[in-house]
Amino acid sequence: MNQPVLEMMNISKAFNGITVLDDVSFSVNKGEVHALMGGNGAGKSTLMKILTGVYSADKGEIRIEGKPVTIHSYEDARANNISMIFQEFSLIPTLTVAQNIFLTREAKTAMGLLNDKDNKIRAAKLLSDLGVDIKPDDVVQNLGVGYWQMTEIAKALSQEAKVLIMDEPTSSLTKTETEVLFSFIEKLKAKGYAIIYISHRMDEIFKICDRITILRDGRKVTTEVIKETNLETVIQQIVGQSFNKAFEWVERDYAKEAAPVLEMLGVSSGERVRDVSLSIRPGEIVGIAGLMGSGRTELLRTIFGIDPMDSGEIRINGKRRSIRSATDAIDAGIALIPEDRRVQGLVLQHSVRDNMILPIIRKLKRGPWLDDRKANDVSKRMVERLNIKTDNIFKTSNLLSGGNQQKIVLAKWLANDPDVLLLDEPTIGVDIGAKTEIIDIVREMAENGKAVLVVSSELPELLALSDRVLIMHEGRLIKELRRQDIHTEEELQYAIQGY
Repeated sequence: MNQPVLEMMNISKAFNGITVLDDVSFSVNKGEVHALMGGNGAGKSTLMKILTGVYSADKGEIRIEGKPVTIHSYEDARANNISMIFQEFSLIPTLTVAQNIFLTREAKTAMGLLNDKDNKIRAAKLLSDLGVDIKPDDVVQNLGVGYWQMTEIAKALSQEAKVLIMDEPTSSLTKTETEVLFSFIEKLKAKGYAIIYISHRMDEIFKICDRITILRDGRKVTTEVIKETNLETVIQQIVGQSFNKAFEWVERDYAKEAAPVLEMLGVSSGERVRDVSLSIRPGEIVGIAGLMGSGRTELLRTIFGIDPMDSGEIRINGKRRSIRSATDAIDAGIALIPEDRRVQGLVLQHSVRDNMILPIIRKLKRGPWLDDRKANDVSKRMVERLNIKTDNIFKTSNLLSGGNQQKIVLAKWLANDPDVLLLDEPTIGVDIGAKTEIIDIVREMAENGKAVLVVSSELPELLALSDRVLIMHEGRLIKELRRQDIHTEEELQYAIQGY
């Protein structure tokens, strides 16, 4: 049996008297991919943050190759050959890809100056090995979110870690990019790297991992060899109950002959949105599918007034609207759940309540002042409605799990009662239980007559939600598919790839 490269033994951690990890033990062997799974709030991120020095354990021990180590900072973790790709990005947007990859570890000239040329050469080789189409001198803020993720992976791999932690590494990647990453992971396994793999995508776990450890409510439920378990068992162990069938599509009845709530007529915005026309009726859910860079996110940003519209028109309930800003969009009855909730959807240092009331703060004023009682009542009602797990509405949002943060983003728009709901990767980085809850919330909004436009890279999610699926390529809508005509996920994938 392999000697573990890493052992975390009897780890416990509490915040403000609330236990988030209770006597958890975890190990990973040389040349192994070990999945760490659990629902949002199960303790996965906290365990890994202890391993990387972000937090200190209240109790327990960490061993590297059998030797006890002390890790109080990320520098300590790196010194022990541990590197983590966090779900939340750690890149500096104004720097280039190469500068981000080798930040604080830059090559120097003989005179001690930064050697940008050498950094670019090393970055180019690393990106080439990964099969990533990014240039070392590309400025990160000019890249899509998927390329940010690949840059994060390249940055971690450049540190030659013995233990590599991947937290939702494929959350922003296309199927092709995911396959490239998996191929690279196999090479890392062959070289003896120990990989901790955190993902909510079940198909990935069963495809790439050797063992699986499941946490629930801060405790370890089990560690199993992946070949000796199955999907149904894993889901039951994660959620503590049988999995409901939220991902099964049932043909929905909506007003197919009603006047559209949202209409786009020949809308263009830069190079990513070109002559787009579409309509969505009350109660209808329309999915947008396409490869990364196809213009899906930019389409939603244009509707919401973030990206300027060069030509065309947008109509809401038959009325032409001039949408030049997010404020215009909100006034027109449009809500956007953005792709990156942590950067674009939330003010992380603000409370759950303050985030929820941002779009409706004008409605909650009494004279020039905020009516705290109304604000508190609205927030408590939304916390209960969306089953948001928080001690109270005044808890800082960044202390909540990813799934609960996403629910806060949904809640703030539900409170505003929009006519049009735009969703960009609505379940990205959330566990299977939270996914089903979010899908149910979106369906409920549609049942209440809202027009819903969903962008998602997760095809099962898109197929579960959509009444129609529109395929986007190079900024244009090139194909429309009725959901009942899509029989398999592979058929939709072929349509996206252009076969």
